[in-house]
Amino acid sequence: MTSTTRDKVHSEHPSVRSFTTEWDTPEMMKFLQNLGKSIMLPVAVLPVAAILVGIANWIIGINDDQPNVVTSFLQTAGLAVLSNMALLFAVGVSIGMAKKSDGTSALAGLVSWLVITSLLAPTSVMTLLGRGYTTSIAEQGADISAGQKLVMDNGHLAIQTPDVNEAFAPGAFQNAFIGILCGIIGALCYNRFKDVKLPDALSFFSGRRSVAIVTAGVSLIVALILLFLWPLLYSGLVWFGEHIVDLGAVGTGLYGFFNRLLIPFGLHHALNSVFWFDVAGINDLNNFLSGEGTFGVTGQYMTGFFPIMMFGLPGAALAMYTTAKTTRKKIAYGILLSGAVSSFFVGVTEPLEFAFMFLAPFLFVIHAVFMGLSMAICQLLPVRMGFGFSGGFVDLVLNWKNPMAENPWIIIVLGIGWFFVYFFVFRWVILKFQLKTPGREDDDPVDDDGEGGASTGFIGTASKFIDALGGKTNILELDNCATRLRMEIDDTAKVDEPALKRAGAAGTMKPGGHSVQVIYGLNVQFVKDAMEKIMSGEVDPTTVEAAVEAVDEADAAVHAAEEQAEDQGGDTAVLTKPDTKVVTLQRPIPGYAIALSEVPDKTFASGMMGPGLAIVPTSGEVVAPADATVVTVFPTGHAVGLRLTDGTEVLIHVGLDTVKMKGDGFEPLVKAKDEVTAGQPLINVDLAKIEAAGYPTVTPVVVMNDKTATVEFS
Repeated sequence: MTSTTRDKVHSEHPSVRSFTTEWDTPEMMKFLQNLGKSIMLPVAVLPVAAILVGIANWIIGINDDQPNVVTSFLQTAGLAVLSNMALLFAVGVSIGMAKKSDGTSALAGLVSWLVITSLLAPTSVMTLLGRGYTTSIAEQGADISAGQKLVMDNGHLAIQTPDVNEAFAPGAFQNAFIGILCGIIGALCYNRFKDVKLPDALSFFSGRRSVAIVTAGVSLIVALILLFLWPLLYSGLVWFGEHIVDLGAVGTGLYGFFNRLLIPFGLHHALNSVFWFDVAGINDLNNFLSGEGTFGVTGQYMTGFFPIMMFGLPGAALAMYTTAKTTRKKIAYGILLSGAVSSFFVGVTEPLEFAFMFLAPFLFVIHAVFMGLSMAICQLLPVRMGFGFSGGFVDLVLNWKNPMAENPWIIIVLGIGWFFVYFFVFRWVILKFQLKTPGREDDDPVDDDGEGGASTGFIGTASKFIDALGGKTNILELDNCATRLRMEIDDTAKVDEPALKRAGAAGTMKPGGHSVQVIYGLNVQFVKDAMEKIMSGEVDPTTVEAAVEAVDEADAAVHAAEEQAEDQGGDTAVLTKPDTKVVTLQRPIPGYAIALSEVPDKTFASGMMGPGLAIVPTSGEVVAPADATVVTVFPTGHAVGLRLTDGTEVLIHVGLDTVKMKGDGFEPLVKAKDEVTAGQPLINVDLAKIEAAGYPTVTPVVVMNDKTATVEFS
């Protein structure tokens, strides 16, 4: 929807404006999902710290537990990351939650961190509250922390400490919670003020230059609020952390259970931050890697991941493979093997978990229960281990010599047991309840409706879509990606899905709240443009439809004449379409293949867009999978449609929801109507930007014009 159209709708319908600014449940869920994804950006730095500290610990172990210059160098570098995690959260979250961030949001997050932590430093709080110092005799070897002073008192060395609440001590205040809060402030200020226009006299400060200034002002207000609120929040967080620890194995098990259960919603990262970092005083991950925790305790919120990730999930993969249909074992093998290897070596479980998460939710609940049990069992046993990235083989080896590691060999013994538990339980449940795990899915149904009911011409289709969506005033926002219309609808009950189908839609999705998506195909942009023209009054659909019908009649007459000429010539071309067509393609982007059903997007996963496969990319060059003609390159560069030499139409869609990036991170190298050869570069993609923006990089490759086709990668 254009801004003019939207303003018109708002002016005519005040309730629409209230809806667009309301903070409803779907918006809250979206906010939390974005927050969870944003947290992963600073967390991605941790493997560097883990490697440096891990190598140093191995050298110390080999050198009779004696550190040297090399180990000191490596440990100092690694601990520099760990000791500044709160600052990294402030910068990373501000980048991840910003819309199309260009670095300005990172500066805003940093400004917020500097303002808030400076204003609420012990000496500043003391001044603001009119407090003084408390004096205590300095003991031999006592350390002087930030805000304290060493003075002479009656001939004795004494330490003066600001008389403020313990919540404002440097170690208590400069934690991950405050870092995340500063990151959110920076991102919100960036999203709101990056396009602001000031009067000519102040035009230098317009746009992005205003963001840091506004952020400083907002942070000043937040700091004043925290001056009185933070002691209460801090006490609550400490209480929560202490009570979770007091629950022992039960608390650890509950954490493991909900850690897995929140994965489909993308909220597990937010939960992890409470236990792994200094949000509620637990700080399990940092304490383990730095070696500053309590031996036999530190690592209890990480140890239980190792047996499941390294052994349990590979056992589940084997169970799913052995129960796959014979005709689909080859496809299942590739999916499950790559997922099992990823889980074992680096602890990346999502490729395997998404293989059955939506196809067999009951299995995923069982998996969550097993994770909780593993965490609880490891908490009870004399075994402790931690990681810098995840619970895989690489982290196990790196941290084997960590001073906080306790009996790591027990992990392997437990893991072997979990392998068999997962294998037999998953196999029995799959066969007992006939679950549709990878390799056991039903064949994609063939739509026999054809295209007879589809609207003729983009204006005609757009007009019917508008009617089926409840009319112009029911459409609050209108946008599109490579194949779908994305809309905000005032009253979703007015959406007529059968009418949309008759008008040419392949399907309709309702993600939640007022969001509606209509799946159309590669020409969706033209339908969206036509809808905007109709809604703005630029085009009268009734007049256009009459013209379209006349053109269609003329086309039909031409085709009839051509057919008659062919009949008279005696040569008739007969096209026999096989029942099942195998489309063999080169991988259009480096990475490992997964089933389309694993894609965390119902439109692709359900096969609504057509059959195909997907790739989890490892680098960002998209190439032609076969000799073809470019049908369309989406304006934002995130998708390309090809017509192969045999007429097969293939869509390559880089990432999910990446249309929202507005082209940032995508560089198209071809244009519509270009002839390309297999292996020719089509798009350069910055995968890091996609991940930083919080979108999955999973790349579906689907056949658009043959629902019976089977896609294979050579």
